Amino acid sequence: MSAQPATLAIQTLHRLAWAAGLALAALALLALTMQPALAQKKRPLPRFVAVKTGKVNVRTGPGARYPVQWVLRRRYLPMLVIAEFETWRKVRDWEGATGWVHQATLTGRRTIIVTGRVRALRRRPDAKAPVVARLQPLVIGRLLACKRRWCRVQVKSYRGWLPRAAFWGARKGEVFK
Repeated sequence: MSAQPATLAIQTLHRLAWAAGLALAALALLALTMQPALAQKKRPLPRFVAVKTGKVNVRTGPGARYPVQWVLRRRYLPMLVIAEFETWRKVRDWEGATGWVHQATLTGRRTIIVTGRVRALRRRPDAKAPVVARLQPLVIGRLLACKRRWCRVQVKSYRGWLPRAAFWGARKGEVFK
């Protein structure tokens, strides 16, 4: 009879050890799944980003279960992130349309879209500076730097300065090098 209580005690210890191991494994798994979220820095809202690929589904809500509103088909189109939910970003385009896209379809690359009419890309940030190129409306370029009223951009192999009123893709008064 004394062997049975010892066997029961050993079995109980084995069950407790197994349960403790299972609990530790669950905690480790939880830590691994939370690590990317913890490592990801909170970036300010609103902020400009660009479409990474030539085809991005814009959804009515933050998740694949929401219907597709429309499809973006222009690579490097600038977008303004106005809200975040987990891995989804609510974005606004230059015309004011909004929707949700997955963060993997966006890049932090700063781009611009020329608005209005044909715009003169200038050698220096001065309305009297020589013209480097004439940019058609809806041309997409890369945003390189911004001063108070002018921004340096690159469109194909042309680099120069555009007044802020000539494009969409930078916040009013935003300055960076």
